[in-house]
Formats: sequence, C-alpha cells, structure tokens
Amino acid sequence: MKRIVEIVPARPGWYARWQLAPDATRCYPVTVWALLEEADGAGREVIGVDCVGQWPGAEDNEAGAEFVRYLFQSPEAGRPDDLLPEPEGRRLPVASQAVVVG
Repeated sequence: MKRIVEIVPARPGWYARWQLAPDATRCYPVTVWALLEEADGAGREVIGVDCVGQWPGAEDNEAGAEFVRYLFQSPEAGRPDDLLPEPEGRRLPVASQAVVVG
C-alpha cells in the first residue's frame, strides 16, 4: 500500500491525457501533484490528479480510459485540441478573473 507524503498544486499548463478508444484521446487539466511512498519507504513516485479526480492506477477512473501521459503546454500556446470543455459549474465568475493593474 502507498501513502501520500506531500501534495502540491499544479501550475497552469499541465494536462493528463487519457486514451478512450484507438482513435480518441481526452485531456484534463492536472490540479495537484502528489508524492506517493511505498509503505516500507522503498520507493516513491509522483502522480498528477486531474480536475475530475482521476490518476494513473486509480480504480474509479473513467470506464475504458487508459492513462497515456502528462503533457505541458504553456498557457500562451493555448490548450490541447483534445481538452474536455470545462463544465459550467467549474468556471470562475467573470469578476474573479479580473486583473488589477496599478
């Protein structure tokens, strides 16, 4: 069994890509990185947890989806073509997206 040693927020631009079918992939933004350690302390690994709560090896991931890889695409470069659109309830209100200059 593994235990979580540390959790840190993911920077914008990190995505987890999942294979849904031979010709279909989907990306979700990674929200946090978790450092996992084996119970005996012998091994450690870092996993990304995406915005829908999936991570490689989780038992309750989307049915039929297989983890492909993590990818980084700078926010200036845009979003991956296979990014799942954000659900309406998860978007920030316009007021919270305002930039204060001064």
